[in-house]
Formats: sequence, structure tokens, C-alpha cells
Amino acid sequence: MKTLMKMMTLVAVLGMLYAPTAAGRSKTAKRPLIQMAILLDTSSSMQGLIDQAKSQLWKVVNEFIATKKSGKRPEILVALYEYGKSSLPQGEGYIRQIVALTTDLDKISEELFALRTNGGSEHCGQVIQQATEGLNWSKSNGDLKVIFIAGNEPFTQGPVDYRQAVKSAISKGIIVNTIHCGNESAGISGKWKDGAMLADGNFMNIDQNRAVAHIAAPQDKQIAELGAEMNKTYIPYGARGRASAARQKKQDKNAESAAPGAMTQRAVFKSSGNYSNAGWDLVDAENNGVKMEDIQKEELPENMRKMSVKERKAYVKAQAKKRAEIQKKVKKLNQERKKYVADKRKELAKSNEKDTLDQAMIKSAREQAKKKNFKFD
Repeated sequence: MKTLMKMMTLVAVLGMLYAPTAAGRSKTAKRPLIQMAILLDTSSSMQGLIDQAKSQLWKVVNEFIATKKSGKRPEILVALYEYGKSSLPQGEGYIRQIVALTTDLDKISEELFALRTNGGSEHCGQVIQQATEGLNWSKSNGDLKVIFIAGNEPFTQGPVDYRQAVKSAISKGIIVNTIHCGNESAGISGKWKDGAMLADGNFMNIDQNRAVAHIAAPQDKQIAELGAEMNKTYIPYGARGRASAARQKKQDKNAESAAPGAMTQRAVFKSSGNYSNAGWDLVDAENNGVKMEDIQKEELPENMRKMSVKERKAYVKAQAKKRAEIQKKVKKLNQERKKYVADKRKELAKSNEKDTLDQAMIKSAREQAKKKNFKFD
């Protein structure tokens, strides 16, 4: 009996050691981290802000797939909150954590497209406090940890003093960037600038209703097509498989309909090492150490159930090879696209218009990543 108890205790301890520490990330991962919490005001006047966020998500995260720190590519985790909507519980400050820090950016995209607005009270200090205390932030000072909060009402609303909230964040190494939707003077008088300064962040103003500028490139169409072709190399398995594969295709369609260039940016992200779906795709699962012998026949797609283990391995290997070939093509085309876009930008006259959400986030995050010794290719 004592031997049995010891064995059970050992199993429990091992289970804790290897349990996931954050959605989509294992405790054994040793890559540097970029953690980003996005806090969006979803009160009545903010539909334009949401539209910018859902159309530019992939553009923002793509800024960091080509970074390195100490020779290693970082792992990118994103969290999403909404605040300021009257349909959210008053007792919780009209705040909702939509997704905790995760590498599953298909989930982030899905939730962004589901967001709707209505009137309410915007408690900036309280939502920053909840994001600071409620997320599984890295303990390492070398990782980049940032909060982006966007809205248009005074930063001073709500029961939590914004000054205490942002000071608590920066004490944990979390930088708070504030994005005021409106003119600069209103952002300053409404204390959005003060909130950023107290947390080593940047204060920015954007026009949430302005259409995001896009420069079409000759490579866009082929990159988007390759992104859709890549989906055919995924092999869904287990309880999550079918639903996750359907969500993947749905987010392709959402990106395609969101804004010019969004589908291209999504395809580029899908071709990177940060787009991993080991929880439902056999190709990624095998690359993460899952053994084909351990997968139950009932968990496999129909076309694999009659295969031997050897045949299954060969099939997965073939799909992995196809995916790698597609990803290589996307990366090459994207290098050509980036050069084309950069050249076109030089031809355009500089504009005095305000930034859009993606531009504001990219400028700040790049600057702050460099301070943490992340190198951009």
C-alpha cells in the first residue's frame, strides 16, 4: 500500500511539472517571450477601433516573427480584454477578460470578429489592474511584457486609481502604452499621457475611424492563395481537431473580408514558427514530441483509421514536407513583397494624419523590444 501511495504521489508531482503554464505554452519552452495584452474600449463610439484591431492583428504580430534574442526566435503570446460596455457586468467594472495570454492567435482573431459595442463606463485603471493581476506574466526581466489600452473617455474613470494601477504594472516589469482615440489635447487633459509616463510607456493618439492605409503588392494574391493551400496540410485529431480546423478556415475568411492585405499578413504568420497547433494538428503534435503510437484510432481522421502506425507516420511526414515547401514559398514571396512596399512608401509624400491602431502598436512595441535586446532582422 505504501509503495502504491508513493507511486501515486510521484505521478501527481510529474503531472504538475509538465502541466501547461499558459494557454498554448509548455513549461519546458526556453524561447524568449513577447507578451502583449490588448485592452479595447467597446463602448458605443468604438466600432472603428474594433475594426482596426481585427483587420490589423496579423500585421502587428508579424513585426515580431523575424526578431531574435540571444539567437533565438521569441514566442509571442497575446491576451484580449474589452471594457466600457454596458452589457458587461457592472459589479466587475464593465470589464471582461476575453482570452488569457495565449499563442493561439486564431482564437484571438475569432474573438475580435465577435466583438460588438454599446454604451457604458470606461474604467481604465480597473481594467489595467485586472490585466496586471489576472494574467500569467513572465517573471523574467528579459522578456517583453506590454499592455496596450485604447479608448476615448477620460483615463480617470472608475473606482481604481489609474496611477496605482500603472505603477503596479511597471513594478512587475509590465509596460503600459496608452492609445487615445481622439485629439492630443483631450488625451493629455484626460490623463492618458500621464498613465503612460508613469509606466514607462508611450502615449499615442489615433483616429479610430480612419481607414487603414494599404499598399497593394504583386505578391499579395499568391501569398494569400498559398495560405489557403497550407490548410490542406493540417491533420486534425482528437476532440479539438475538427472544430479547430473549421476555425482556422473561418479566420482565413475573416481576414480576407476585414481589410486589404489582412489575408496576406495572416498567411505570412501561418508560415512562421509561431503558428503552432500541436493541440489539434498531427504534424505540429509530432514535432512537439507526441508519438503516433499513443494516438487512439478513434481520435484520427477517417482516412487514417485503417492505416498501420508505419503508414500513419509516412502520411504525417508527407504533409509536413508539403507544408514546409509552402511556407518556404511564402517567406520568399514576403521578402519580395516587403521590398516592393518599402520602395512604394518612399515614393509617397509624408502625411500629417494620425496613426491607426496598428501603426501605434508597432512603433511602441518595436522601440520597447529593442530596449530588451530583441534584434530585428
